[in-house]
Amino acid sequence: MAAGHSGRPRRPSLPKVKPTLHLDGLGDNGGEFAIYKVNRREQLIEGKMDLTTHETSTTEDTVIASTIAFTEVARSLFLAGGIEDILRRAVDLCVVTIEACEFAGAFLIDGDSVSAQVGTDPVVDEVDALQLSTGEGPCLDAVAQKLTFYADELGTDARWPEFGPKAEAKGMRSLLALPMATDGTLGALNLYARYPQAFGVIDRARGLLLASMAGFACSTARSHEDEERRAENLHAALITRELIGQAQGILIERERITADQAFHVLRQASQHLNVKLREVAQDLVDTGERPNTGSHQAT
Repeated sequence: MAAGHSGRPRRPSLPKVKPTLHLDGLGDNGGEFAIYKVNRREQLIEGKMDLTTHETSTTEDTVIASTIAFTEVARSLFLAGGIEDILRRAVDLCVVTIEACEFAGAFLIDGDSVSAQVGTDPVVDEVDALQLSTGEGPCLDAVAQKLTFYADELGTDARWPEFGPKAEAKGMRSLLALPMATDGTLGALNLYARYPQAFGVIDRARGLLLASMAGFACSTARSHEDEERRAENLHAALITRELIGQAQGILIERERITADQAFHVLRQASQHLNVKLREVAQDLVDTGERPNTGSHQAT
């Protein structure tokens, strides 16, 4: 269903939402905005505020922009830590900073499997599972096509005839799926609302900005993790080399053989015992016992 409708209806009466949010890193402004947003949402749900005002009020947009600055949101994401922490911070920020967003989720796909998945509420996991089981939905399309997909009335959206009605049965009426690419790993940031036509132009723009920042933060975190992994591998290789050298030295001193012959003894023992060369060297250094090569002579 297209997003641009004329004479959009007021949102139906729904139970008020008081989401549990993780606002660490947002400073004092995060709590103030959360209160502001919940109050605004309650006015919208109760029909006390017109949807046109919701989308076009420049005064309130100024309040939003001044309360949650771009730099503070970016700082919050980049200080989150690992990839899963970044995704969790991103979905919490969506609920806090995007007025129409009641629930949010995010997942990354590495190859054919989901490598990371978070949500602000169990219903997000349930709806995301419906997309995977039916093989259709805005989030999957956002990942596959690297484009934004917006369903303003899931139950009747012809693009997802199986997933849409099932998602509506879970209480979800609007879904905004935003692609999130992170250095070869694809993913999506998914925003949910329980009323139709929920996400206006400003909401969609803010969601796209958050998805872009979250994707970049994940790429940076992945690069950092790769560097740490390479450093750990190098450190382990240096330790192994030193350990083998110590074991060679023991054999050279004890059996009056050359360095090449000592290494051959260690390699023979590794093959005979079916253990790593490092483990053979470690055992020799720890116990002082000649490794079992299957033969009593060193060559």
